[in-house]
Amino acid sequence: MDSKLTTVAPLILMLAASGCLGAPRLTAEQCNDYPFKKPTGEVTRAQLNQELGELEAAGYNPFGEDPNYPNDLEAAERKLQDEYRRDCSPKPNS
Repeated sequence: MDSKLTTVAPLILMLAASGCLGAPRLTAEQCNDYPFKKPTGEVTRAQLNQELGELEAAGYNPFGEDPNYPNDLEAAERKLQDEYRRDCSPKPNS
């Protein structure tokens, strides 16, 4: 029984990992609530916090003196916009 487990466990892990790699990085729900999609109504505090979190994850640091402002903010925005286009744009039929 133990030898079967040691043989099957790596196979299961490889299949699970390959499934994760093939999945899109952003879900449909995330694409519909993405920070750089033009808002249709009033922007909420939660949306602002989400946008700031996304910018920070893309490399922007809003705290302290920043000699690179606004270049670093614009670079983070471009990075997020590229991610949005890659993950949320309709894929052409092949």
